[in-house]
Amino acid sequence: MPALPPLQPVTLTGEIVRLEPLTLDHAEALATVGLDPELWRLQPEPVESAADMRRYVERALAGQAAGACLPFVIVRRADGQVIGTTRYMDIALAHKRLEIGATWLTPASQRSGANTEAKWLLLQHAFETIGIMRVVFKTEATNTQSRQAILRIGGVEEGVFRKHLIAQSGRARDMVYFAILDEDWPAAKARLMARLRRAP
Repeated sequence: MPALPPLQPVTLTGEIVRLEPLTLDHAEALATVGLDPELWRLQPEPVESAADMRRYVERALAGQAAGACLPFVIVRRADGQVIGTTRYMDIALAHKRLEIGATWLTPASQRSGANTEAKWLLLQHAFETIGIMRVVFKTEATNTQSRQAILRIGGVEEGVFRKHLIAQSGRARDMVYFAILDEDWPAAKARLMARLRRAP
């Protein structure tokens, strides 16, 4: 089975948000909305300053250059405001697999439909354009909100990897893995579209 071609930066547009290729020029806008400590409490490395955010963006772009990820900035269409980021990561095109992760939204944009639509755009592009067979999600076992959100969009919980990752602080992180397969996508897509119709 031939491998899929390398992923290229792309803009994905919905009704609530637009996902644009991340660039270094976005670092300042992301720092303006993304330094709330609660956003980084369960992340491997905190982002506490504009300099930290710039390094966060630089690492994402280095990963893109290496073919390991494809990062996006999340833009609210109503006013063009940058409200967060997300990405394709752990890309394994030979196995038609990738992960959607490193997603965060400024607190004011949570529960607004923005995250649901961003996931819908990324999943649709992965399954219907790229030809992916398996999309992975993972979150820390203690992150109940994230686990419930993944289940709501159709993710199937596959297990807990104990002490799977280590945070910068040295804290061991138990990670829960979920996946949506290509045969799961029609049902997950219908569920996402129904949620979007109910979004505020």
